[in-house]
Amino acid sequence: MITLTPKAASKIQELQSDAGEGKLLRVFVESGGCSGFQYGMSFDEKKESDQQLESAGICFLMDESSLAYMEGSTIDFDDGLQGKGFEIKNPNAQSTCGCGKSFS
Repeated sequence: MITLTPKAASKIQELQSDAGEGKLLRVFVESGGCSGFQYGMSFDEKKESDQQLESAGICFLMDESSLAYMEGSTIDFDDGLQGKGFEIKNPNAQSTCGCGKSFS
């Protein structure tokens, strides 16, 4: 299960209205970043192999591989003075880099 905080859900809903009809948030993991893997988010149409998940009233997409890396994660949004944007708290990450966007 992936959990969206209320702040993250609100921001995603705001961004989704600009993304276009029929597009959902895609959350994914890809090779790269300073720690080996990095998180990514984009708006996309559902593919046959996608898992469609829901949290805090928001439907979003993940592929099986990304879901395996992120199972149990929480996605938050920080818009404070030094806000980083979306933050992912992943209990499966052995280490993360200072930017918060990559992990191993």
